[in-house]
Amino acid sequence: MSGPHVSPVTPDDAGVEAFGYTQELKRALSFRDLLIYGMIFMVPIAPFGIFGYVMDASKGMVALAYLVGMIAMFFTAMSYRAMSRDFPVSGSVYAYAQRGINQTAGFFAGWLILLDYILIPALLYVVSAAALAPLFPAVPKAAWILGFIAIGAVINLRGVELTARANRVFLVLELAVLVTFLVVGLSALYGGAGAGGLTLAPLYQPGVVTPAIIGAAVSVCALSFLGFDAISTLSEEVQSRNRNSVGRATLAALFLMGGIFILQTWVAADLSKGLSFKTLDTAFYEAASVAGGQWLYQVTAWATAIAWGVANSLVSQAAISRILYAMARDRQLPAPLARVHPTFKTPYVSILVVVAISIVVALGFMNNVGTLTSFVNFGALTGFLFLHFSVMYHFLVRQRSRDYLNHLVFPGLGFAIIAYVLYTMGTATWVLGLSWLAIGVVYYLVLTLVLQRQTTLEV
Repeated sequence: MSGPHVSPVTPDDAGVEAFGYTQELKRALSFRDLLIYGMIFMVPIAPFGIFGYVMDASKGMVALAYLVGMIAMFFTAMSYRAMSRDFPVSGSVYAYAQRGINQTAGFFAGWLILLDYILIPALLYVVSAAALAPLFPAVPKAAWILGFIAIGAVINLRGVELTARANRVFLVLELAVLVTFLVVGLSALYGGAGAGGLTLAPLYQPGVVTPAIIGAAVSVCALSFLGFDAISTLSEEVQSRNRNSVGRATLAALFLMGGIFILQTWVAADLSKGLSFKTLDTAFYEAASVAGGQWLYQVTAWATAIAWGVANSLVSQAAISRILYAMARDRQLPAPLARVHPTFKTPYVSILVVVAISIVVALGFMNNVGTLTSFVNFGALTGFLFLHFSVMYHFLVRQRSRDYLNHLVFPGLGFAIIAYVLYTMGTATWVLGLSWLAIGVVYYLVLTLVLQRQTTLEV
């Protein structure tokens, strides 16, 4: 690909034109929209759906797993903030590695993060179906999955403004359910249910905690934190072209949601003391029933289904479609993926492709949430490795930065933590991840050797 010549540092009001692109997507999002987008993507009640899996992997120290996860993602958020300031374009990790290192690095960063973004909508539908299946045993899971996919596709095709308005409504509803659970849960705890109050067991258990256990648990709960990174995919749709908007929203979403995750899992873990879960899929709802009975079980299950299957699927579809759009615009994916709807100003072909993939993957992994979760996290975490290296290379090597805290210490620690979490993942996850990478290598060779597309980008 022949790329435009750009300066790596642009003025605060510089847009995509400074990078050789044409502004096609509609600039309609405020800082509040970005923050809400990140919160919705992360899902305020995300632990509801995977609580049992994190509880199992952490040996009960689920709050500690989320605390470590938040700390690990802080370094990643700082790297996103640094790169979003210099490169305010769509594409997230793909764009940052492409511009910060070179075109080859950008391709593989984008290819790996695609594994995350392509699979995550399917995971959302599967978790939603699993939440509703016990309540409606006569309704096939496939029916729920297809219904949720259709709702998300229609809203996303209509435009980013409609998505943003829907996000605000869903966020209020999710927070209302969360507050209800916390109030009822804490009242029940201090009324004698579960552990009889908040204890330190969900945070630290002497003689039980080990780096390997926490690493394995974080590799699962990392799913809850995915979303702050997706804010960067909307860089070309922000009202203000101030380079700080995306970075500020990224950090704000991470810390706000991290605190919420820790609190709710702490309460749920203490409510679960002495409880034998029927399945890991329904662990949180069973903990809720200890506090409030069947009505709270149903409220939390329904909330999970709507939050994951509708609210989160809206933003996840939007994020992956923007990455496909960005890579196709740079001729690294088929050109039709870069087509923008003339009326709604959305990358409609990319959205429809995501819908088709989601249907196939969701139906294929309908009864295997744990495996699909690990696959999603592998793609995200390997993409984050490229992000951290991009920060160090771009700022320290190219720009000769002396800001060693932000451009060496933070990305270096982020790289090390993410690498360790990846190391703790299971064999099946690594087999799929490396297989996906191998397919990417073949596709890249076709691009460069068969199609003879240039792989350097002047920056």
